[in-house]
This record gives sequence, structure tokens and C-alpha cells, in this order.
Amino acid sequence: MTWAAAKKSFANAIRNVEDHHTIQVSAALSYYFFLAVFPVLIVLSVLLSWVPVPDLFNWALGTIARVVPPQAMTTVYSVLDGVITSHRRTWLSVGMLGMLWVASSSFDALIEALNIAYDIRDKRPFWKTRLLAFGLGAMCGFLFLIGLLVVMVGPRFGDWIAAKLQAPRLLASLWGPLHWMLAVALTILAVELLYFLAPCEKPKFVHTLPGSFITVGAWLGLSTLLGIYFRHFANYSRVYGTLGGFIAFMTWLQWTSFAFLLGAEFNAELSKRRREKASGNNRSAVREASARRVA
Repeated sequence: MTWAAAKKSFANAIRNVEDHHTIQVSAALSYYFFLAVFPVLIVLSVLLSWVPVPDLFNWALGTIARVVPPQAMTTVYSVLDGVITSHRRTWLSVGMLGMLWVASSSFDALIEALNIAYDIRDKRPFWKTRLLAFGLGAMCGFLFLIGLLVVMVGPRFGDWIAAKLQAPRLLASLWGPLHWMLAVALTILAVELLYFLAPCEKPKFVHTLPGSFITVGAWLGLSTLLGIYFRHFANYSRVYGTLGGFIAFMTWLQWTSFAFLLGAEFNAELSKRRREKASGNNRSAVREASARRVA
């Protein structure tokens, strides 16, 4: 694909953002993600409590806080502090089923949003899309845990590996940037798998890569800008009172959803261009074959 074609596809994707009401769809997705995020974190706290490492869950929350704006994390800390301390064991036995259903609902809404981006109607039965949503949730949760562990071990893991394997100090110095690159790569892989598996249309796996790069890049950029905005410009607590952290968190979730759908729109445009090119090639082949028969 040429640079000019990529620019045109991206321009069309931006135009489709308005045609598909992507900002409004992102707001709807943020609602579903908000309902899913706390049950997921509660179950994560239960699972991490079994690991013989002191204060591991708070360490994990500190790692998550590196990408979530501080004012939004205030809401996360306040909700989890009240729920986990009193219901930690109950959540694993009873709340697990509710958590799975709520999390799958968010991914079910994500499937519908991706079908809107591709301008296709999902003809799959309800049970099939719901099972797919369960599978997507489990897959993303697994990749999230791996990425979280990679970030949590931090640069000190490079020193430990270098000492255990008697490797050169270069390995320890390289692990610092490498572990962040690995975390970003896992995020790109999770987004790419969603683009590949969720829509009713099934593109080739490699064809979903451009949108994944756009999504992760836009998400990191928007998270950084929102963090600056919340710290230095917006004072939601003064306007909304105790709801300020909640509003900040919902705002971050909405723009996270927007970044995801922006990449989906770009992939959809690339898919449309490939179909048009294939159709043009087929028509040319038919004309050439007809000309040969006439000759």
C-alpha cells in the first residue's frame, strides 16, 4: 500500500467517524466497560491474594495508574477499598458468574461497534456472539495479566536475570526499555486479535495490524493528554463534587473506546480498498478474456 493510499484511507476513516457516530458509540462502550472493570479488578485482587508476595494487588494498581489519569484512579481506589476488604472471598465464589456476564456484555457491545465500523450486519445467532464475547474477554484478560506482570517486574528483573545467568551487564541495561516495548507489543496483539476475531467480516490477520498501531498510539497519546488536562486544567471535583473522579474515569474510558474504534475504521477502509481493487482486477480479467474470445 502506497503512502498516498494510506493517507486517503485515513481521511476516509476520519470522515466515517462522523457518519458512524463514533463518539456517541464510544460513550456507550465506556458505560459497558465501566460496569466490567470493577468486577474484573475484584477477581484479580482475589487471585493475586493467593500469590505469596506482600501487597501485590496494590503494586498492580500502581502499575495500572501509569496509564490511567490520576483523578480517574482516585475512583478506582475508593471503590475497591470499600468492596474488597469486606467481600474478597465471597466475590470469587458468587460474584464470578456476575463478573463473567458483565464482562462478556462489554465485549458483546464491542462486537456490535466493530460491525458498525465495517458497515455489516451481524447475522450470527445470539448464543454464538455471546460465547465469542466470553472468549474475547478471557483472551484479553490473559494478555492483560501477562503485560501487567511484565511491567510490574520492572527494570530490576534484568539485573536478576543477568546475575542468575551470569550474562553481561548489557542485558540488564537493555531490559529497561525492552520490558516497556514488550508490554506495548502485548497490547497491540490484544487489539489485533479483537479486530481479527470480533467482527462478522473476517479479514486476514496481518491486515488488522495497521489499525492496531493506530489504536495503541492514539490511546497512549490521549491518555497522556487527559492526564495533563486533569492535573492542570480541569477540576471536576469542584464542579461535580464527589462524582469528579467518576466523571474523569468515564471520560478516559470514552476516549479509550474512541481510539479503539478509530483503528477499526481505518482497517475497514483498507478492507474496502482491497475489495474494490480485487473487483477491478476481476472486471479487467473478464474483459481481457472476452476480447480474446472475440479475436
